[in-house]
Amino acid sequence: MAQRSETSNEESYLSSGRPSNLLKTSFSNAKLERLYRASSLQQRRGGLHCFLFSAILFDVFVLLSPEAETPARGLTGVFLGANIALLAWAQRGAKARDFVWSTITLVAWHISIAQILVQLFLKSTEVTPRDGLGWLLLLLYLLFATLPLRLSLCSLLALGSAVAYIVTVVGLSKAPSQIPIDVLILTVTLSAGAAALGASSYSLSEFQQRRAFLETRQSLEVQLVIEEQSAEQERLLLSVLPEHVAVKMRQDLGASMDTQFKKIYMSRHENVSILYADIVGFTAISSTYSASELVKILNELFARFDQLSERYEQLRIKILGDCYYCISGAPVERPDHAVLCIHMGLSMVDAIKYVQQTTNSPVDMRVGIHTGAVLAGVLGQRQWQFDVYSKDVELANKMESSGMAGRVHISNTTLSFLNGEFEVEPAYGEKREEALQKAGLTTYFIVRALKQCPPPATNKSLASFTGESIRNKADEDEEGPAEDSEDFRQRLRKELCSRDGGAELRGHASWFTLQFKDPQVEHAFHSAKEAFSPLSLLGGPLVMVAASPVWRLQPWGPFTWGGAGVVTLFGVVLAGATCLGSAVRPRWFRRTLALLMIFSLSVFLLLDMGNCAIVEDIEPPTNTSLGWYPRCPYPSYYSYVGVLALVVISMPAYISYLGKALLMSILASAQCSVNVMILGPSLDREDLAIYPPGSVAFPLKYALSATLILITLTLVVVAKYTEKARRILYLRGREVVAQRERVADMKRRNGALIYNILPPHVAAYFLSTARHHDDLYSQSYAEVGVLFASMPNFADFYSEESINNQGLECLRFLNEVISDFDAILDQSKFKDIIKIKTIGSTYMAASGITESDEPEDGPRWGHLSTLVEFALELKKALSSINEQSFNHFVLKMGINHGPITAGVIGARKPHYDIWGNTVNVASRMESTGKVGCIQVTDETRKILEPFGFEFEQRGLVFVKGKGQLLTHYLVARDSIPLDLDSDLPVEPIHPIIYQ
Repeated sequence: MAQRSETSNEESYLSSGRPSNLLKTSFSNAKLERLYRASSLQQRRGGLHCFLFSAILFDVFVLLSPEAETPARGLTGVFLGANIALLAWAQRGAKARDFVWSTITLVAWHISIAQILVQLFLKSTEVTPRDGLGWLLLLLYLLFATLPLRLSLCSLLALGSAVAYIVTVVGLSKAPSQIPIDVLILTVTLSAGAAALGASSYSLSEFQQRRAFLETRQSLEVQLVIEEQSAEQERLLLSVLPEHVAVKMRQDLGASMDTQFKKIYMSRHENVSILYADIVGFTAISSTYSASELVKILNELFARFDQLSERYEQLRIKILGDCYYCISGAPVERPDHAVLCIHMGLSMVDAIKYVQQTTNSPVDMRVGIHTGAVLAGVLGQRQWQFDVYSKDVELANKMESSGMAGRVHISNTTLSFLNGEFEVEPAYGEKREEALQKAGLTTYFIVRALKQCPPPATNKSLASFTGESIRNKADEDEEGPAEDSEDFRQRLRKELCSRDGGAELRGHASWFTLQFKDPQVEHAFHSAKEAFSPLSLLGGPLVMVAASPVWRLQPWGPFTWGGAGVVTLFGVVLAGATCLGSAVRPRWFRRTLALLMIFSLSVFLLLDMGNCAIVEDIEPPTNTSLGWYPRCPYPSYYSYVGVLALVVISMPAYISYLGKALLMSILASAQCSVNVMILGPSLDREDLAIYPPGSVAFPLKYALSATLILITLTLVVVAKYTEKARRILYLRGREVVAQRERVADMKRRNGALIYNILPPHVAAYFLSTARHHDDLYSQSYAEVGVLFASMPNFADFYSEESINNQGLECLRFLNEVISDFDAILDQSKFKDIIKIKTIGSTYMAASGITESDEPEDGPRWGHLSTLVEFALELKKALSSINEQSFNHFVLKMGINHGPITAGVIGARKPHYDIWGNTVNVASRMESTGKVGCIQVTDETRKILEPFGFEFEQRGLVFVKGKGQLLTHYLVARDSIPLDLDSDLPVEPIHPIIYQ
């Protein structure tokens, strides 16, 4: 939590954008700061290209300069080759280690400074403080703005380079004492101004880099959440659905299906062995154990069965109370499906001994196996459960019910696939079960295996859900990737280093204009509520301060008063910037402030240059013996002030780089024009004051103009690099937002999925963050209503002929019926009723199941009345389907009430179910009832009569395990007779294949 709090503080100060916050130079977390430093230097490597580009331009300038002498040209050629080599390395050395990059960067800086100093040493004429000053100012700015170095190191290099330059100038001067102190002061202040502008740019870049770092870190956190949510969704899907069905269902999750029929996920598989296994004697022990104890016993047992199903390549289909069934040979066909299925059954008989020992009761397993074709998939819209359907599935069920405890009962069809690997003996199940006799089956018991079980195709096996290894793994899963863990830092470092900004932007924006190709993205970029810093607007006043010594060198003239008025405009700009602070204003307002600052600075500079020309005497007095000093002795320094002005124009973030290029070109052109046409005589006189007439091959006015043009070109490249970085950061910010939206969508899908697998109150438990992975859910309820509703004539309707697509179209119809039944549960009056499951064409629901036990003052009987109303709604829904399909399906329903045990079997593969005598009796009420009627016990009748329900006594009915029970049929509600449909024809019409 402390880690999260510290990160929140960092995000808060970055979002505010106040100057005081921008001066923060480190994160409070040391590990986070170290990782940021490493990644920040890597992200700034692109600036080295801009720096080397400026160094190459300087080399070209020297080589083309008429004043350059042969030694200087030769050495400049060497520098040019070195800079080109460094640039080529920088283009291809992305994978080099950090210290290599740092070394290359330092080499590039020292080469550039060495170029300026070497030019001074090789100059045969007088060395002055203005020689190479323009390029020095540019390099000092680029040192901070582009090079991937720390601020402290940049400051040391800037200080050392400036001192080295001044010392060299003074040391090489033929008359050091004659260098005006004001000139040296001006050189120092201009150098300091260039460094200060660079530091401001560095601070802005640092702010962007820290924000990008936190956004990337946040993006990774979001990505990890997505991975966790995806894994959870996958786990929940695969808990009830095999992978081949889950893939299709996941694709459709959340998508709208504009079709006439509900989507059905069903496929047919041939040569599949089907195993049914039932716990004999389970009903007896279910009433002697508490809910938690019973669920724990079942969970342990079925976890062992799941482990065996993995070992023997079985696909678990469903758990029905105390019945477990699975298949082999689907969805992937395999020739040994029957052999593996027999080994599975034998192992289950051995596994039941665990329950025998735990409960000290004579429980046993009864296993039946049959081989044939199945239709496998999911029906309905709620409580998804994977199931198999076919005549052969029914026969496998009959094989189990007609078998014997402790034996594996197989059909002759299954025997034909065993290849003599088992010893068998006649079981005569066809004599005990009429359905087997009608199908022409002969049955056998497995005596023993004659061959060992072959090793599974994949050497994987589910560990016990209660095993220590699973618990340890669960603990690891719960801990997740801690933010300060080494694994998280490694992934974050990889994420930061793997991002290619150019590649990110290349597919979204124009190479030349950098505008996003999508107009909406471009508009959003300009409208983004980006944190504002007045640092980008402080460049103008900073230049004024740096150039203040110029005023000591000349008196005020008529244009200076205009300049003073412009200075007043500076105050307006600064006031607006300060008031703006971290508040969000329209982009036009921010751009207006930036343009006002640029305009005021440019006008002031040009007015001051014009003032220098006006106050200066064009011709010196004829009598020079009296001593004559020009009133504007150093007009060249206005061009160096102009270099800083160009730097200031390149800084504001609210003007595009092409706009900056235009503004810088205008200012540079204006300065060049003033230098040549207005200040030309004064610049020539400045040359003559130092050099003998005729010794200057390249007049100062042209040299300064060329310098301004090349520096403008360099700053355009830097401005493009800066805007490119901003746009890349914006794209990454959009990526974070998009990932957040994906996380929210994933959570919604995940929630919808688990609520489609488990009842709402159980789903809430499984979604709880406080729950441990191995925590089981179980609950006992005193009074619960249980409903079974079946379509007995669906069996006559179902056929596996080609006209019905081997039964698929019959199941499509059943899917429509079950889906309509599920839709009824969406009505608010049935909110207390939950669907438990479907068993073939039988629909099971319950009422009175809540998150807590019943209140002490007595059971809430109203839910039982609601359950009956729900049963009547099922009849209405089926009647509507009959009218639309010209069929006549009928329902046979049974309702009972009483105590039950509810729980989830499999903490990692949750399967919700209910158990108890109440459930068994409700099932018998349906199976022994009459078509079109609702049968209830006498105790249930007594509860429902006060709610206006009227019943007709049926008499005593034998119920397995309960003996003779007095039952009744529901016949009326509030004296209104019910349409029972009990004497209507039930022969259905076969469906048409839907294309």
